Amino acid sequence: MSTEQPIGVRVFDTLDNPVRAQQRTRTRFMILALISGGTMINYLDRSVMGIAAPSISADLGLNAALMGVIFSAFSWTYAAAQIPGGILIDRLGTKLTYWLALTLWSLFTGLQGLAQGFLSLLGMRFLVGVTEAPCFPTNSRVVATWFPQSERARATGIYTFAEYTGLAFLTPLLFWVLHAYGWRFLLMAVGLLGILYGLVWWRKYHEPHQSTSANQAELDYIAAGGGVVDGGQRATQFRWSQIPALLKHRNMLGICLGQFACNSTNVFFLTWFPTYLVTERHMPWLKVGWVAVLPFIAASLGTLVGGWISDALLRRGYSLNLARKLPVIAGLLTASVIVLANYVASDALVITILCVAYFAQGMSALAWMIVSDIAPKGLLGLSGGLFNLFANAAGIVTPLTIGLIVTATGSFVWALAFVSSITALGALCYLFMVRDLRRLPDIPSDETGARQ
Repeated sequence: MSTEQPIGVRVFDTLDNPVRAQQRTRTRFMILALISGGTMINYLDRSVMGIAAPSISADLGLNAALMGVIFSAFSWTYAAAQIPGGILIDRLGTKLTYWLALTLWSLFTGLQGLAQGFLSLLGMRFLVGVTEAPCFPTNSRVVATWFPQSERARATGIYTFAEYTGLAFLTPLLFWVLHAYGWRFLLMAVGLLGILYGLVWWRKYHEPHQSTSANQAELDYIAAGGGVVDGGQRATQFRWSQIPALLKHRNMLGICLGQFACNSTNVFFLTWFPTYLVTERHMPWLKVGWVAVLPFIAASLGTLVGGWISDALLRRGYSLNLARKLPVIAGLLTASVIVLANYVASDALVITILCVAYFAQGMSALAWMIVSDIAPKGLLGLSGGLFNLFANAAGIVTPLTIGLIVTATGSFVWALAFVSSITALGALCYLFMVRDLRRLPDIPSDETGARQ
């Protein structure tokens, strides 16, 4: 296959030729299964505390205020570690960084089960946040490395689906383990699961140029679609000046601001949603336990639908701009309908509106694929870390803002209006700041002092 053909021709040539497509191996999908499993464990480990919280509070004598500090501790260290985590990926590479992160965050999750009081539990929660930081930047790097542009949206949708799957479909099992064996066993069991999965990762993951299972036809196909199969993404040495150098590109700044908006909706559902149902809608806790699963199922489906739409548009010859930005913009705009829950009386209609909003948020969460498309080859990890830093700033700002609003007004009316406004502003960032999507140029050595 000639490397001088236009990218669009090279990407779709094999798709239109069934004989050649059958000759390619499918190692990239095994790699996708690996990061999907890691992502599910990532979200399982960060969210299991919410399930265990009532038992922990009773056993350790922690009041609601102290448990609030425990919950927030994760977001503070997780956000703060995004840039260092991205640097670590670019310095150590994907395989070692992800194994270290997965093993350590699982270890600290399990060690939470040995906590004897507030300080020991707080310390472990801080460490879970720090060590989980490299996960999503690594996912973005893997997608950019192993997948051509025509498959990245679906790949991103699938591993994002895994994060919601852990929250939606495993919750009943986690509650059963909690009631059968207690919170300490639950935390240690979840931690052990991650450590064992780390061994699977170490054995199975390889970069494309090191893989013994991917044949040349698959590597050529990935490279033709813009995948980084030659290991060249490890060439850049970190300098602090790279951060403003990245953000001076309006595309990078635009998607970072858009991701802050996108994650604001997600954070509402991860933090205040059950309280909203109980205090604002006056639902009993038993009913909330079943109802709360529905929006997460909707969000998981949204990630798959968004990815399918994006890659389908790209395969049909539409521009990368349209294929990538349409699901994200449509998702952000549609998620803003969450404010309509303020104006209906029926609980069923409220849940429907919230499911639509979270489904749309799932679509817009595919913005991670844009990082894969535009990040400089030598800064895939740092770019992902910077992007996720903005996302997790929402994890700090949004719950605090909602708490202040509810405290001041006694209701969630203005809180939902706040979330709706933020998502709408995120759509505007994509419409007016993010222009043609193409990989950003390597940062010149006179800015970074690094060889490209």
